Order: sequence, then structure tokens, then C-alpha cells
Amino acid sequence: MASEDHMPGPVCLIENVKGQLVANQEALRILSSIKKPVVVVAIVGLYRTGKSYLMNKLAGKKTGFSLGSTVQSHTKGIWMWCVPHPQKAGRTLVLLDTEGLGDVEKGDNQNDCWIFALAVLLSSIFVYNSVGTINQQALDQLHYVTELTDRIRMRSSPDQDELEDSDEFVSFFPDFVWTLRDFSLELKANGESISPDEYLENSLKLIQGTSPKEKEKELNLPRLCIRKFFPKKKCFVFERPVQGKKLGQLEALEDEDLDSDFVEQVAKFCSYVFSSSKVKTLSGGLKVNGPRLKSLVMTYVNTISGGGLPCMENAVLTLSQTENAAAVQKAIAHYDQQMSQKLQLPTENLQELLDLHRASEKEAIKIFMENSFKDVNQVFLTELVTKIERKQEEFLAKNVQASSDRCSALLQDFFSPLEEDVKQGVYCKPRGFFLFNQKLQELKKKYYNTPGKGVQAEDALQKFLQSKEDVIETILQTDQALTEKEKEIEGTGSTPKGDLPAGAPKFSNGEKVSPYKVNFNQVHHKLKA
Repeated sequence: MASEDHMPGPVCLIENVKGQLVANQEALRILSSIKKPVVVVAIVGLYRTGKSYLMNKLAGKKTGFSLGSTVQSHTKGIWMWCVPHPQKAGRTLVLLDTEGLGDVEKGDNQNDCWIFALAVLLSSIFVYNSVGTINQQALDQLHYVTELTDRIRMRSSPDQDELEDSDEFVSFFPDFVWTLRDFSLELKANGESISPDEYLENSLKLIQGTSPKEKEKELNLPRLCIRKFFPKKKCFVFERPVQGKKLGQLEALEDEDLDSDFVEQVAKFCSYVFSSSKVKTLSGGLKVNGPRLKSLVMTYVNTISGGGLPCMENAVLTLSQTENAAAVQKAIAHYDQQMSQKLQLPTENLQELLDLHRASEKEAIKIFMENSFKDVNQVFLTELVTKIERKQEEFLAKNVQASSDRCSALLQDFFSPLEEDVKQGVYCKPRGFFLFNQKLQELKKKYYNTPGKGVQAEDALQKFLQSKEDVIETILQTDQALTEKEKEIEGTGSTPKGDLPAGAPKFSNGEKVSPYKVNFNQVHHKLKA
């Protein structure tokens, strides 16, 4: 797939399929790969006025956008060419060439209006290309600008007068450049030479007192809209590049084959675009990159296709929801990574885990704030905090389980030999309980001194000892019984071999417990500490 720096040629961004506008998936994928801020230059104008030639020049190529050499319009829909910005590192220049307006073969003024509106909505520099001078006919052909208030909404509220609120339009409308092709007049006013910019300003002055009021209002509307909507205006005039049929072979000609004034004028135009172009910016100062431009294209085209009016407020809201959701995921991933990498389970104490949690949470929130915008009512921030709390609970549970597993393994390892000795009857003798308890305390001390047990250390030990209550009680009672028997033997003589002492403990069924064979699972008495 082509990348932002290696697009060999233009691709269709918005297709015109039988009057229906559709976003092209290949172009959207290309935009997704462009992480740099974008400078978007769109050109519109009547068909067969040489728009594509200027765009190829901006791309630094002789060919690319289709020039065409017949009276038929070649460009359909809106075509896109992404190239590295020639003067500003870290930015990508996105060139948008639109299908010619007023093509008699289409017979669809609605489509032209939408192409014009989309070019305005997507660009940071909007170039209007026409032939000849700026006269009333040229302004009448620019009637599309007067329909912008019927095509674009600033806010989702339906009860607004967009023309009255044009200050808001200015905040996101692109800079306006009028390129006049085949210009043959002298730039003079009142006998004095004037610049192309002064010529444009003079042409946009409102007409007063020359027509009936209604007619005057109609004539002034394009002038008024251009003056009010576009924050910055510039004009370039171009000589005819060549004479005769060579005009149809323009892309094959070298600069030396063209009129020298024309070559110089094109160079000035390109230089202005490169030096003065701004990054496409949305309300709130949000700079647009490739993925954000993709989101705008999809939102606007889908709205138009659904019969609605593109709304800046809704487009930014849609974009913010997408990016804020992604910011939440990015922040959560960072929290997960930090906790997983730095947390050694089990922790020695709860505070160790809580301290790492708070530090990771702070970093995650910072990442969210850096990658989010327009989080109305902090909906996504609240979602992030909730998800982090759940993650914390998961890590707390993992910590408890890891500690429990570690302690169980240690207890099994330390106490298994003692359990085996009990089974073998090592402690079933007078003073056996003293010896047993002495060994028990040694093992408890060894357990306490072993690091890495975690938060369940004490609970695990107590549960283990509780599970052995019957054994400890049995050893104690056996010790007492044997000690009494020993005293009896010393006073009255020996006990017959194999006969159990009278005081030996019994099972619940009355069977006496052999002091020579004690099993942990055979007895059930309460522990006396």
C-alpha cells in the first residue's frame, strides 16, 4: 500500500457514482497511515480550466492528475495525492483535485454544490480556478459559495442563521485563493498599477445604487459571502501558457516551451502555497492528521449520502468520540504494561501494590489527556477511571492468589517431614508433645523468616495450623496418657505388651487411638494453643 511519502500518483478519494458520492476505501487506508499533520489544498472551478496542471505543479510532477485534452471533463469526484511538504518538515501536503463544475454532460447542479462544499470543508487552502477576468459573470459562476449556508451547518441546532453567525464559519473556513487563467488585461485602476490582490479586493466591493434593491442584493451576495466567510484572500493571474493546439499538450511541454511570464507566475503561486499553507485545524485548535482527515471525509460523505447537511459540530463530536475511545484504550494498555512489568507477585505487603497502582494510574491519565479532546462532561475520563479500578481489583486478586500459592508451597515443603514423623509415631511417647511443639516452633520461625510470602503469609499459616488441630490435640493427649502410664508402671509394674493405656484418646466410635500410629485424618479435637 502507498504511504504518505511514496504515493506514485493520485487516487480517487470521493467517487461520483451516478451522482452519488462515495468515499473510496483505498484512499481512506492511505489517510490512516499518515500520522503527520496535513496541509490540505483543494482546487475547484469550471471544467476544462486547467486545475489539474496547477495541482501537478504543487506535487512537483509534470503528470499525475489528469489534464485531459478534449472538451470532456476528466476528473470525476475528488482525487487525492499525498506528498511530503516541500518546505515544512513533519507535515504532509494533501492535494485535492475536484471534478469540473458546470459540466453540461452531468446536468446535475446538486452534485456540483456538494463537491464545492466538500472542498471547502476539507481544505486549509481553497483555490478557485477560472478563466479570464473577475467580472459579474465570473462572480455569478461562483454562486456555489452563496449556497454554502444551505449546505453546511456550524452547529447541530436547527434554529440558527448561519450567515449571521459567519464569524464561526471564519474560524474553520480555509484561506481563499483565486487563480485567473489566460488573463490578458493590464492590472491598472485609475491609471495606477495595482497588484492581483488589490484587483481581487476591488472586484469584491459591494455594488451600490446601480440596480433595484432586490437585484443589487442578488449581485452582491457572492461578494458578501467571499468577504465574510474566508479569513484570508489571495489572487494570482496567469498569462496564456502557449498558443494554439499546443495547449492540449501542456503536460508534455518543458518550461522553456512555455510563456516565460506564465512559468514565473506558476512558480509564485506554488511558492505562496508552500510558504503560507497552514495545517488543517478544527475548532478548539485541533490539528488534523491523516486519520482525522479520514474521519471527516467519512462523516461528511455519509451525511450527504443520507440526505443530511454536513455539520462541523457533529463531525468534531464524531471525531472526538473515536479518538477519545482510542485514548482510553491507549491509557489502559499503558497501565496494564506498567503494572505487569513492575509488579513482582506476590508483593510483601498491600502498600507496595497500591503505590505502584497510583503511579501507573497517574501516567495512564496523563496519556489519556494528551490523546483526547473535547471530552464533554468527562465521559471518557470517567470510563478510564472505572476501567483502571477494575484492573486494580484484578491485580489485587492475582496478588492474593500468588501469595496463597507461594505460602501453600512453603508450608508443604517445611512441614511435610514433621507430618511424616508424626505418622511414624516419633512423638507418641512421654514428653512427646514437648518435642513436637519445639519442632513446630522451629518450623514456624523458619517460615516467618522466609521472604516472598506476600499478603497471605499469616492467614495461610493460621489456616494450615487449624487444619492440623486434631493431630496436635492427639499428640498432647497421647503424651499425657503415656506419662500417666509410665508413672503407673513405676509404681505397680509393667503393662502387658500390646495393651493400650487406659487414658489413651478414642475415636468417635469408641475405638482407642494407637500411640504408635497416628494419622492426620483420623482424629478430630480442638487445638489447645
